[in-house]
Amino acid sequence: MTHGHLGTLHPGTLYVVATPIGNLQDLSPRAAQTLGSVARIAAEDTRHSGRLLTHLGLNVPMLSLHDHNESHRIEQVDRYLVAGEDIALISDAGTPLISDPGFVLVRALRERGRRIVPVPGPSALITALSGAGLPTDRFTFAGFLPAKPAARKQALEQWLAHEATLVFYESPHRIVHTLTALSEVMGARDVVLARELTKTFETFLSGTPGALLAQLEEDPNQARGEFVVMVQGAPPNVEQTQQAFSEDTLLNALLAEGVGVKQSAAVSARVFGGRKQTWYARLQAMKSED
Repeated sequence: MTHGHLGTLHPGTLYVVATPIGNLQDLSPRAAQTLGSVARIAAEDTRHSGRLLTHLGLNVPMLSLHDHNESHRIEQVDRYLVAGEDIALISDAGTPLISDPGFVLVRALRERGRRIVPVPGPSALITALSGAGLPTDRFTFAGFLPAKPAARKQALEQWLAHEATLVFYESPHRIVHTLTALSEVMGARDVVLARELTKTFETFLSGTPGALLAQLEEDPNQARGEFVVMVQGAPPNVEQTQQAFSEDTLLNALLAEGVGVKQSAAVSARVFGGRKQTWYARLQAMKSED
């Protein structure tokens, strides 16, 4: 309970605490200290998280917060905070709100002006990317793909021209279906599977979706555990890039040689197609930039 000067009561803080995704030694000292200092812990599965608290030698009151009761918990958690209690929010593994419950609660409490403090730590998404050897300057995290085959393929088709690395989470009983859909939609794209991250049987497998399917068929043990599926982005549209480059090259050359905008527009329309007026407007804009 936090007391200010003259005995005034300050609302408590909600700490969003990342917990291990496998290896318990990945819990940071700050996270352990936070879990030991709060009045209550809101956990996705209290029995599952109870084992972590036992490991830490902590006995802190817990309340469940999962997809089905999250909106009902807002008032209750807020009452505790208003009463001056600090609360920790944890999920079963990793960073809360990343494909886990908590978003509804955190948004509602932020709107009420409550103090939210993230305590960073493990995340399967970042852990997998850091060891995959795929480009990570840009990536798109798409959570879990739809369970139904048609919807799954449709989702992948939407990402077909996406140039950033794609990242999905997948369960063991659906991994073969997902690789099959990837093979059908994206062909021989590079895919990296990370499974059992930070655990004893942590494995990274890489290859085309077809090659990975063959590996899983050969060794069914590789289809066990939770997966992070990372897919190389689409190659840049080379034709479009070259076309844009050659257009700009020609337009700049015409202007540099002192050819009038009207004549340049006529030449551009003849070389590349399109309407003269469109080229005229583009050339005018280029000229006014100089």
